[in-house]
Amino acid sequence: MSSSPAVNLWTIRDALAADRRAALHRLADLGYRGVEPFEALDDPAGLRATAEDLGLAICSAHSHRFFSADRDRALEAVATLGTDLAIVGTGLPDDAFTSRGALARTADSLNALADRAARYGLRIGYHNYWSEFASEIDGRHALEVLADLLSPEVFFEIDCYWAALGGADVPAVIDRLGERVPALHLKDGPITEGAPHVALGRGAMPTARILAAAPAGALHIVELQTSDGDVFAALAESRAYLSSSAARL
Repeated sequence: MSSSPAVNLWTIRDALAADRRAALHRLADLGYRGVEPFEALDDPAGLRATAEDLGLAICSAHSHRFFSADRDRALEAVATLGTDLAIVGTGLPDDAFTSRGALARTADSLNALADRAARYGLRIGYHNYWSEFASEIDGRHALEVLADLLSPEVFFEIDCYWAALGGADVPAVIDRLGERVPALHLKDGPITEGAPHVALGRGAMPTARILAAAPAGALHIVELQTSDGDVFAALAESRAYLSSSAARL
């Protein structure tokens, strides 16, 4: 696994819909070497072929279908993409992080999915939003309580911006979870719900401290969910930031 910067493809969803190859080519030209699909079932073979032709690796992949009747199709799609990191971002009940009982059920669901994914040579990771940190169980963030209940092979892709929005000290959380965090979603902005995202280093996120806390080799996946400006310009600036001394302070 490499920490070379990658991009979650939701960031450039409009450009992808217009011309997938041209959009991926622009990422490669900016110096990115990895991409993360936001839905593995969207033409996995075709996406992999185009990405590889442009020198881009599929570093990991999300799917919204892991807890649906399409579970096995989604797992097979991740394997087809050529990564072994399958990321859960949606599909759990709304109350999944509200109590110890709910967390136990959430852990059972993720552990069962991890057992199934192993048949495809995959590992299951969980991508957080804000509620997993805003919810506390006995003084601890619900996500960290969940970590104690999960099989050790289940990992976390920490979305640093969402975690901060939920009230977390993100570098401290990453430090506590340690090797359970092989992937980071890196965003920046004012840490205000609904605010547009900006290039890394331009907002309020402690990105340098986050990078310092991350395990060696953790994936650095840049994402802008919304942007007021040219998203490719923001990605270029983010790529430059991750290569700069500022990111290593």
